[in-house]
Amino acid sequence: MVIVEKEWLAGVPVLHVVKPEKRGERLPLVFFIHGFTSAKEHNLHFGYLLAEAGYRVVLPDALFHGERDEGLSERKLQLSFWDIVVRTITEIDEMKHDLVNRGLADPERIGLAGTSMGGIATFGALAVYPWVKVAVALMGCPNYRAFFDAMMEEAKRRRIDIPLPPTLLEFEKEKIARYDLSRQPETLAGRPLFIWHGKADQVVPYAYTYEFYEQIKPLYEGNEDRLQFIADPHAGHKVTRQALLETVRWFREYV
Repeated sequence: MVIVEKEWLAGVPVLHVVKPEKRGERLPLVFFIHGFTSAKEHNLHFGYLLAEAGYRVVLPDALFHGERDEGLSERKLQLSFWDIVVRTITEIDEMKHDLVNRGLADPERIGLAGTSMGGIATFGALAVYPWVKVAVALMGCPNYRAFFDAMMEEAKRRRIDIPLPPTLLEFEKEKIARYDLSRQPETLAGRPLFIWHGKADQVVPYAYTYEFYEQIKPLYEGNEDRLQFIADPHAGHKVTRQALLETVRWFREYV
């Protein structure tokens, strides 16, 4: 049995999932970040299985999502994508401090996972936070700059107006460069990383993730078991049950 509580951490609405008998204990902690246009409740199956395995699990609502929805149009939400990603990365750190300071999280046993936009934020957090000990990125993208360019090209193809001149677009791209893990893979420092991506994904390009995996494989020489990449040949932009179970297994092994 696990309990699911709605609360606020560092000003962010979250679902807090934990076994009732462990509610006040110092536990290993896992953050699970939802995808674009989704919400925290949509990943409760991950929270349930991880809490059942003994973890404290926190599922936050990203900016403009779930309880933080401000009714933005699709266009405005799309244009806010990278601001949401960066804000999420910042808020993860603030929530971590909250739980550690309250004695509810073991600072040496903290994991981070996410789907789609949440997977992108996971990669970004790995670039800047050494306290993330273990990570799982499902349908994410570590190459921020390349994905930024791809999104701009897609917007042009769909004739979506981007209210920024090229110089400001380049400035926006540079703002997210510090979170681009593909440009600083050494920051992984051998931390356990599990990556899952469907080859038929039409939303977040599979190629960027696979290229990154090939890029970082030499960094795990001698510790190959700490890096795993599963490519589902048939999956599109949807996490499979296999990915769910492998995520739980990964955290049980390394957190």
